[in-house]
Amino acid sequence: LTDVYSSSPALGRYFRSAQVVDFSNESSTVFYQLKFSVPPSTEGFMENTMNPDFIRNVLRQNIYDEE
Repeated sequence: LTDVYSSSPALGRYFRSAQVVDFSNESSTVFYQLKFSVPPSTEGFMENTMNPDFIRNVLRQNIYDEE
């Protein structure tokens, strides 16, 4: 995840770290905490760039590009 987000053209300059918060062997589920350093509030920044769907889609696109 660190490589994905730090090299992202859209999020790379804001990305700071990723760490595992919880891991389940039973369901092969991993919960991560992503940390970003965001600039002072600019109109639409948090709603658009830091939108959870947008952040997930950056990861999704990386997975599709590798296939």
